[in-house]
Amino acid sequence: MYAVFKTGGKQYRVSEGETIKIEKLEVEPGKKVTFNEVLMIADDENIHIGSPLVEKASVEAKVISQGKSKKVNILKFKRRKNSIKRQGHRQLFTEIQIDKIKA
Repeated sequence: MYAVFKTGGKQYRVSEGETIKIEKLEVEPGKKVTFNEVLMIADDENIHIGSPLVEKASVEAKVISQGKSKKVNILKFKRRKNSIKRQGHRQLFTEIQIDKIKA
């Protein structure tokens, strides 16, 4: 069984027991999180597609950790102008483990 849910402006396809990294949530590690914006649920023979959301469906997860991803280096360069701009960015994320998919 798997589900597609939406959080942080992105969509994630998950199944029970899976661990994923999503956009940062203001939740402490060890706490439970419920995602109610479920777009699709599928098991072996049935597929439920929402329009836009599946009613009474949710995905429950446990927060494992908070962190920062690898650094992305940004370089803006203009030739023959003696101009260079360097910048870095580390995206914040929340790592969650999917506990239960409710249809």
